[in-house]
Amino acid sequence: MRMIFVNLPVKDLPATRRFFAALGFSFNEDYSDDTAACMVVEENIFVMHLTEEKFAQFVNGPVGDPERQTQALTCFSATSRQEVDDIKAKALAAGGREWKPNMEFGPMYGCSFQDLSGNVWEFMHMDQSGG
Repeated sequence: MRMIFVNLPVKDLPATRRFFAALGFSFNEDYSDDTAACMVVEENIFVMHLTEEKFAQFVNGPVGDPERQTQALTCFSATSRQEVDDIKAKALAAGGREWKPNMEFGPMYGCSFQDLSGNVWEFMHMDQSGG
């Protein structure tokens, strides 16, 4: 069994926890402390929100600023178009910022937004009905 840990630097860890809790995510407290919050995506998929100081311990060179350059696009699947719209509404209500307008690419419909630190998140519904 493999596990996936996406590691991201954040400017304000308590605010980041509140933001993602408002979107419906939970946290694994066994891997969380005052420098890290382990957000549970699925059973074996996690996002480690790390203070910039903690993140710096794992990288060579300076920690990038997602407000200035896009470092990654973290995209989650959504079960429906409505879930895409709902999660974006929750993100914006919790203090996130619109990043790009909602997108439609054939059978795919998605949204994107920035979290409180400027990291970009996408949620994409992929209609596999063939219709």
